[in-house]
Amino acid sequence: MYCCTSGTRARSSGRPDLDFVALPGTGRYRLENLVAPACLMGQPGAGFVPAPVTVADGRIVDGPAETVLDMGGRIRLPLGVDMHTHLDKGHIWPRAANLDGSFDGALATVGADRAANWSAEDVRARMEFSLRCAWAHGTRAIRTHLDSLAPQDAISWPVFDEVRADWAGRIALQAACLVPVDMVEDGGEFRVLADRVQTCGGVLGCVAFPVPDLDHRLDAFFRMAMARGLKADFHVDETLDPDSTALDAIARSVLRTGFGPGVVVGHCCSLSTQDAGVAERTLDRVAEAGIAVVSLPMCNLYLQDRQRGRTPRYRGITLVHEMRARGIPVAFASDNTRDPFYAYGDMDLLEVLREATRIGHLDHSRGDWAATVSAAPADICGFAPVEMTAGPADFVLLNARSWTEAFARPQADRVVVRRGRAIDRTLPQYSELDALMETTCQPTSQAR
Repeated sequence: MYCCTSGTRARSSGRPDLDFVALPGTGRYRLENLVAPACLMGQPGAGFVPAPVTVADGRIVDGPAETVLDMGGRIRLPLGVDMHTHLDKGHIWPRAANLDGSFDGALATVGADRAANWSAEDVRARMEFSLRCAWAHGTRAIRTHLDSLAPQDAISWPVFDEVRADWAGRIALQAACLVPVDMVEDGGEFRVLADRVQTCGGVLGCVAFPVPDLDHRLDAFFRMAMARGLKADFHVDETLDPDSTALDAIARSVLRTGFGPGVVVGHCCSLSTQDAGVAERTLDRVAEAGIAVVSLPMCNLYLQDRQRGRTPRYRGITLVHEMRARGIPVAFASDNTRDPFYAYGDMDLLEVLREATRIGHLDHSRGDWAATVSAAPADICGFAPVEMTAGPADFVLLNARSWTEAFARPQADRVVVRRGRAIDRTLPQYSELDALMETTCQPTSQAR
């Protein structure tokens, strides 16, 4: 069981009044009576296993310590890896609300706001705000998509490069370009964009949806990526239309072109409404092609099957159980944050895992879902691997002893430890962005 039972649960120390936040600021210390998911400790099975930790000079070490704290059976988790975000869109909702909550409304509203307001100063301020939230919640690495239709690419990519340098050593950053697939061709603007992505050490990306010459454009995309040694990252089939089968086209193109650097697809919502045989054949091809999937359950739940005056029937989440059964790598991520595609969110991967568990019925299932917001995305994206028994003393401590305790509350009192010290988890105030929100926009028709 994943959520409703705890697996191996450590016995409480009998100290419910333990000062949970009071970690030593210096010296060598040991945290006893901690547990961690077995899948993150390199051990087989579901549930939790003992995970005590000794810290010295900011690193996890072996041996005794002069200070020992009994943690009462609480959970230790690795720092999170958020592999699908939109730092350039984040927090524009106050000036660019999605008035009907629809996908088309989000496209139009973001397009208008981008054209009117996305200066270098605006993009950087909102990126920084999101990163400060992610830092406070315990995230160590992020991949963001950047809207890259000209002239925005010439603004956002240099800003990202600066922000990545500023946050080095705190949050590792990657970026993937985002343009519609009907812009993809062997030459023209897309070639210029691919060169920019290569120069910035980024990931080549696009939004894939059915167009008459989709196979031709996907083959061109992979040729462009291979020529530059770039990985690929797609938004695909973000719709409940069962006739949207771009995912299958991507898998066939990977197999046809022999593309090898690594392919990620996100959303894949239409799988949930397709005939079972069609979906299963697509997943078999995705597995054969070695494609990884990132599911965005909170954003998909918000946008999909939204019709005025009608209760939604579908969740929009993709077929994560069927994917894992085929050995397809699966991760969960934040996606949009307080923008027209998702009005909520706070770059909090623990919230993502909690909501994914509820939306996707991950409980009463396999026991290694905890890795989908840490070890799995790190491996998929090529970030540093999760280290729970060695390396820097970076981890998150939850005031909970089982998944049902962890997911029943927001864990606002979690402790985030970086280099052996508990960080200040004060979140930035939304009022800091007020000056940026004074302008409002009227929607225009533009691609996401």
